[in-house]
Formats: sequence, structure tokens, C-alpha cells
Amino acid sequence: MTGRSIALVCALSIVWGSSFALIKIAVETIPPVTGAAIRALLGGILLAALLGRALPSLWQSGVPLRSFWVQAILNCVIPWTFVAWASRAIDSSLATVLNSLSPIFAFLLTWGITRHEPVTGRKFAGVLLGLAGVFVIVGIEAFSGMGQHTVAELACVAGSLSYGAAAVVGSRFRTLSPLVPAAGSTLLSAVILIPLAFLVEQPLSVQASLRSILAVAGLIVFSTGIAFVIYFKLIATVGSIGTTSQAYLRILVGIAVGIAFLGEKPSIGLFAGAALVVAGVIAMTMPARR
Repeated sequence: MTGRSIALVCALSIVWGSSFALIKIAVETIPPVTGAAIRALLGGILLAALLGRALPSLWQSGVPLRSFWVQAILNCVIPWTFVAWASRAIDSSLATVLNSLSPIFAFLLTWGITRHEPVTGRKFAGVLLGLAGVFVIVGIEAFSGMGQHTVAELACVAGSLSYGAAAVVGSRFRTLSPLVPAAGSTLLSAVILIPLAFLVEQPLSVQASLRSILAVAGLIVFSTGIAFVIYFKLIATVGSIGTTSQAYLRILVGIAVGIAFLGEKPSIGLFAGAALVVAGVIAMTMPARR
């Protein structure tokens, strides 16, 4: 189970690590709230279709409906709109770095408020190792542009806080099939985002480019459909803190893309930081000995 959980964490980091570049492309011609609404609606329909005959389990799960609403707001509405809006002003790489703070928020919320899972010294060490790895990998230079778009940067941090809180709330669904909270929370987020899009934007007059449409399609299928099933599966197996550890690995995904497709050369700091990140993820996901 340990190896499988780590593999799922890596898979989730790959899917969500690429989502920031997709969001950056999507907002080129699609307004942020409109894009988030389309992602929520079609992603929710996709997940509901995967449920198939088990669809009635959405309202027969035994979990209060308010938990689904809270999960929808924290895991979809707030971060999707905030990050998409911020991506119009800052690079996707900086957005990725700022969103890597969610494990720390999840740890602090679990330790200080909910205590729904053991908060051990090993998990705390994993948080610190992962954060250290992030700083070693990106270097001080990666933050050289910070301050020029402070509001957008704070929006990304707020999105990271929301993701951390969503992982804590997601523990309420650990007894359910991952498809149930994935489909339920995504569909409910569409109920919020669609009216909001018509209120603050003009979605019917959007002239989206093919490039942006394909980016949104990628967000629907991979970053929502596949990712949410993995996400809720991990919540049930490794807990909130372990699940958010994939935020650290997302940075490695961005660097790997640069090496593979952009011809960038890896540095010594990359390997050292990668080792710290992997050690931190293992520390946060490895189950305690009986």
C-alpha cells in the first residue's frame, strides 16, 4: 500500500502540475470565472457518467450535503477562480511555487484545529523537508518577480490555503467511493460558478481560441476527472497531509517538462532539491508502524 500510495501521489502531481500551464493558456481568451464554470460543469458531468448506475449514491452517501458544498467551495470555486485570475498577471511557474504551500496549511489546520489524523513529528519533518526542497529547486531567483503583482500572488496563496483546507474537509468522505465526493463537489461548484460567471463576466460573448479550448478540455479530463478520483482515493488512504504532499512534486513536474521539451539543463540544486522533496513526500505518506 505504501508503494501504491506514493505512485498515486506522483500521478496526481503530474496531472495537477501541468494544470497551471493549461490554466495560463486557457485565460488567454477565456475569462477566469467562465473557464472555471465550464470546467466544473463538464468535469462534473464526466464524473457523474463514470458513476453510472451508482449515481444515486450521491444523495444516499450518509454524508451531510453541507460537507459537499464546503468541499465544492474550498476545492473548486475559490482556488480555480483565484489561480485563473492570477495567471493573467504572473507566470505559471510562480503560480505553481506559490500553490506548493498547501501541505503546510493542511498540517497547521490538522494540528491546530481538526486533529482528525495523527500529527506526528515525522509528518512535520516531511513538511519542512519538502519546503526546503522547493527553495533549493527554484532558488531565490524564482521569486525575483514577486512584488510586481502582489494581489495576484496573494490570490495564489489564498488558493493554496483553500486547497489545504479542502484536504482537511475531504477526510469526511473517506468511507465513500472516490467518485462520489469527486462528482458531488464538482457538480455543486458548477451551481455556484455558472451564475457567478454571468454576474461578473459575459460568457456568451467570449470568442475563445482553439488553443484555449483545448487547454480547458485538458483541465476537464485530466485535472478534474482523473485527478479528483485519485485525490479522494489518497484522502482515504494516506490522509489530508499526505495527499497535499503532491504540491511539492508539482514543481518537479514543471522542471521535468523544461528539460524534456525546452532543452533546459538540470543543475546540482535540482538533484539536491529533488532528493529533499522525495524524502519529504515519503515522510508524509508512509504509514506509522503498528
